Amino acid sequence: MRRSGLLHAELNRLIAAMGHTDTLVIADVGLPVPPGVPCIDLAVLPGIPSFAQVFGAIHAELAVEAVTFASEIHQHNPALVRLSDQLKSEGTTVDETSHESFKQRCAQARAVVRTGETAPYANVILHAGVTF
Repeated sequence: MRRSGLLHAELNRLIAAMGHTDTLVIADVGLPVPPGVPCIDLAVLPGIPSFAQVFGAIHAELAVEAVTFASEIHQHNPALVRLSDQLKSEGTTVDETSHESFKQRCAQARAVVRTGETAPYANVILHAGVTF
């Protein structure tokens, strides 16, 4: 048993197996999961767990060199705009695309982690980096 940090066994296995440029999606409760892409469904109730909680736990464990958001966050999700700005200030490459393109890119992800988040466009694609 781990003493601290991410405790979810399936998420830990996935993160440990990811290689440079592999992608992982953290999604709100409504994002469709493409056929063939594994879904780690954490949603319990609307808002539980939140996008922010899941993002924080995964980001603390995974080397992330870039992220992709839907450009619609600027009109609909100020919290993700703030997260985008924070990540940029930390040196992470931030990319934006339309929500339709975002959904298409999810088909190449190693997995989608579904949260209980109900805020609009609360989705991100994490692009794995390296630790050396």
